[in-house]
Amino acid sequence: MKMRTLTEWLDAYAASHQNPTNKLIHWLCVPAIMFSIIGIVWSFSPVAVFVVMAATLIFYFILSLPLSLAIIVLYVVMSCIAVSLGESLLNVSVTVFVVAWIFQFIGHKIEGKKPSFFEDIQFLLIGPLWCLSFLFKKWNLRIL
Repeated sequence: MKMRTLTEWLDAYAASHQNPTNKLIHWLCVPAIMFSIIGIVWSFSPVAVFVVMAATLIFYFILSLPLSLAIIVLYVVMSCIAVSLGESLLNVSVTVFVVAWIFQFIGHKIEGKKPSFFEDIQFLLIGPLWCLSFLFKKWNLRIL
């Protein structure tokens, strides 16, 4: 089975993210969900967070070196925020996770299309790249 290219992944993801309101929701909620997952896992095992990050980075490096480097920066920033939250990390992370997913589903209701991950679970990893790809294009940076 041939792995999709970054362009194929981003195009397929974009197909269910055309509505401006849904896009805005995703630009806010995808990073929030990313942070909340880091926070939830960190609450139980900081070592496990780094294992999860390393595993996802393998997937990201296969698709795009520039976007992978940006993801590393995000992981560092999100990890610093997680540490700074101390004992409230788990409660904050679970709350952010639930609220962000509610908004994601509202966005897809507005869009009139199911979330991409219903088609392929790997789309859960594509959301952050999709968000970053917009910033890279805006700043005239290469994504490949």
